[in-house]
Amino acid sequence: MKKIFGLVLLTVSVMVGAQTNSELLKHYEAYYVQMKAQGDTQGIINAMTHLNVLSPSQARKDTLAYMYMSENQYMQALNTIGIKQNTTDSDIAVEIKAVSLKAVKQPELAIGHFEEMFKRGQNPLVAYELAELYMQTQKLADADKYIAFGLANSKPDMKKAYYETQTPYEVPLKSGFMYLNAISNYSKDKKVNIDAAVDILDAALKEAPNFSLINITKNELLRQKQALLQAAQPKN
Repeated sequence: MKKIFGLVLLTVSVMVGAQTNSELLKHYEAYYVQMKAQGDTQGIINAMTHLNVLSPSQARKDTLAYMYMSENQYMQALNTIGIKQNTTDSDIAVEIKAVSLKAVKQPELAIGHFEEMFKRGQNPLVAYELAELYMQTQKLADADKYIAFGLANSKPDMKKAYYETQTPYEVPLKSGFMYLNAISNYSKDKKVNIDAAVDILDAALKEAPNFSLINITKNELLRQKQALLQAAQPKN
């Protein structure tokens, strides 16, 4: 009799737990929809966190990590989905890992995920990221490969944003690749290649007169050239 009574209690407990879980799922699904309607990003994150706890899925993890990334909470995004390269990762997961690792200044780790993005779709914008990261890590031959791809495949309507001024601005993506090409050339021989790099910067500036970063870089290269000339002059 006691065994039967215990079994009944266990069955009831399981049923109540299942009902409670189902009700919570419905509640947070409704909460998620409402937060989206209100444009409350933190509310959306909270709702998705609860949903993932109650009913875990990779899609929910990816969505939650994407929300963190969109709010510039890169470490939270990485803590949600990890940093390892997995061939089974969704396109969104690969992008989150790539962008977030770059943002937290882990270029070596970010490169692998950007390479995977490029493998899945040869996008000039992804090529720009790879060229920039390879230059940061002093792998100029790899950077040049993606610069060449970008120069050949950038379309006129593709833009690249820059943020070194108080007001962000956009230039044609091809001009961005020309800038990287100039820096790559200069980096190979910082004494001999200054003039060649400046010529490339001048050509890019004709395509994008508002490209502020080019003026900054050009002025610095010309300053270095002048310093080299002065150093080469015989001393009295």
